[in-house]
Amino acid sequence: MTRTITQAELRNGSAGVMDALEAGEDFVITRNGRPVGELRPISPRRDMTTAELKALLVRIGRSGTAAEERAEIDATFGEDRLDD
Repeated sequence: MTRTITQAELRNGSAGVMDALEAGEDFVITRNGRPVGELRPISPRRDMTTAELKALLVRIGRSGTAAEERAEIDATFGEDRLDD
């Protein structure tokens, strides 16, 4: 769940915000009542070899439906959050 906080709350409580980010919380930052930005935890990157990636793509290609393919991709690389 995304929590909305003011610029002042971010400034005065940055340590708590950082702790919450590490715990997986998302934030919308407001200034004068208007949303101006988002803070989200960084998804951990997973390094893989070329052989591992090729095997993964073959496995994804064998999935039965687009939803199954998407679930496999999200499980491996994390969810796409661009359209939030």
